[in-house]
Amino acid sequence: MSLAEVTALLLFCTAMSFSPGPNTTLSTALAANGGLRRALRFCLAVPAGWTFLMIASGLGVGAIVLGIPALRWALKFAGVAYMLWLAWKLARSAQLAQADARRLQVTFWQGVGLQFLNIKAWMLALTLSAGWVVNAAGQPAANPGERLAIICAVLALFAFTSNFAYALVGSLLRSWLSQGKRLLWFNRAMALVLLGTAGWMVTV
Repeated sequence: MSLAEVTALLLFCTAMSFSPGPNTTLSTALAANGGLRRALRFCLAVPAGWTFLMIASGLGVGAIVLGIPALRWALKFAGVAYMLWLAWKLARSAQLAQADARRLQVTFWQGVGLQFLNIKAWMLALTLSAGWVVNAAGQPAANPGERLAIICAVLALFAFTSNFAYALVGSLLRSWLSQGKRLLWFNRAMALVLLGTAGWMVTV
């Protein structure tokens, strides 16, 4: 990769990874309710899921997913349903102890699977494939395997760093959120973000 390509890739990954979305929202909420340690597995699941998704997209699976309307809608509604379920769980947690009792958590494999239910994630993976793995004529660029490996490594690093940063903020808020009804309103705000993301996914 040329310096210009690497710079463009880093800028793209920065904007994509650190902007608020379902992953960063969940990282913040999980850490705020259960602590940084509980959120860490989700922070690790996001880059793992993105890596699998990027490899699948680089192998052409992404184009198939987006090219078949029935499959695209099935993934879209599965992702929306999962986010609605998470939003419902969040909105009902008013105390840290209550959050623990209700097992407000996302397992590692649920976090990995969530990446595959996000149509936006598929589109971004296809954008990366089209911009850095194939050339302007739609043919594989020189050393496509090497380019895909570089993209996966950069993307995994940015995905973990961004989600860990959001989780760290959430964990730092735990003491403040434990007072009164602050956690309840915080969780409801996070639930609204997830609802907004789910609504946006339907229109994509």
